[in-house]
Amino acid sequence: MGRLDNFKANVRRAYEASRASARAKREQEDRERREAEQPLPEVAEPELAHHSTSSRDDMDVPYALRIGGAWAWRIIVLGFVLVYLLQFLGKISIVIVPVLIAMLLAALLAPAVRWLNRIHVHRSLATAIVVVTGLAGVAGTLTLVINQFVNGLPDLTKNAAEGVQQIQAWLKNGPLHLTDAQMGSAIDSVTKTITTNKEALTTGAITTATTVFEVLSGLFLVIFTLFFFLRDGRVIWRFLLRLVPNQAREPLDRAGLAAWASLGAYVRATVLVAFIDAVGIGIALAALRVPFALPLAALVFLGAFIPIVGATLSGAVAVLVALVTNGPLTALLVLAAVIAIQQIEGHLLQPLIMGRAVAIHPLAVILGIAAGVVLAGIVGALIAVPLIAVLNTAIRQLAGRPQPEPDSVIVKAPPAPAA
Repeated sequence: MGRLDNFKANVRRAYEASRASARAKREQEDRERREAEQPLPEVAEPELAHHSTSSRDDMDVPYALRIGGAWAWRIIVLGFVLVYLLQFLGKISIVIVPVLIAMLLAALLAPAVRWLNRIHVHRSLATAIVVVTGLAGVAGTLTLVINQFVNGLPDLTKNAAEGVQQIQAWLKNGPLHLTDAQMGSAIDSVTKTITTNKEALTTGAITTATTVFEVLSGLFLVIFTLFFFLRDGRVIWRFLLRLVPNQAREPLDRAGLAAWASLGAYVRATVLVAFIDAVGIGIALAALRVPFALPLAALVFLGAFIPIVGATLSGAVAVLVALVTNGPLTALLVLAAVIAIQQIEGHLLQPLIMGRAVAIHPLAVILGIAAGVVLAGIVGALIAVPLIAVLNTAIRQLAGRPQPEPDSVIVKAPPAPAA
């Protein structure tokens, strides 16, 4: 019996020990639960001087200065990005410039490709026909202009010498009354300037000669890029849209279509206005028997692609040639004809042909041309205004203010872009 009693006592002690352990564990869990249910002590937040500050360090900084500083560092960062972007574009300008020129030509020639497609001509064949026809027209015009210039160069040289003598006589006998010594001093000054800068002029000529290869390669790049813009423009645009997030594709597609329509309307309207200007001034020069009427008309046509500035410069060249070859009276008549044609262009042709969709304020035109000349020379002046027109239309579309369709009855935007 003694062993049985000891076994029962050991079992009882083990049972009581396990109960005590379970009771202690339960009491510990109850205590932790009560502590978890108690609210946390409130921690005082640092007092802010203004809703635009993030700490008490900005309490003594004026609100306007904080906002100005926030804008300033962001503008500085954007400025550095823009500078490096322009430098990068300048390094690859031999590629960028032909692509931009091809884009302008594609906007001009896309309706012809679409018309050939509508009469069941294969798109590749239609594109080839349009490109080859355009090249033939440009080559023929350049050949005619160059032949006219070469044939009339001897007479121009002779008339220019006589014109210089007349100018010298006017400087001596006219209201200025310059003496031979003053005129000789001016000629010596010009000669000295040319002699001093002879090395720079020679270097520039050599540099120009070395860029012939770049010009030819750029010309071929324009032709090939133009061909693929006309044939696969829509495919290229859809590929570019796939590079942006899904939610941005529809707004960008809408803005791109509107911008391309505006570019096409602008280019075709500019070509029509330039043709009218060239014909008008060419008729005036031919009627006044001014030499090089055809080359000067071609120069007016090319100059009209640079709004305001180009027409003024080409008209000045025509007046100068008339002054040297035919005298002051003919030069004044040519000047009157140039001014009249420019007034008709500015007040009648531009509003009628281009319409509201591509209308740009003259201040934006002047500033854009100036910036284009500084950044890319003549090419920059050529593409500045079309770029402004495209950005104007695209930004209006993205901002939710749709650009109106060109309201001209002469030039209309295409229903679908080619690029």
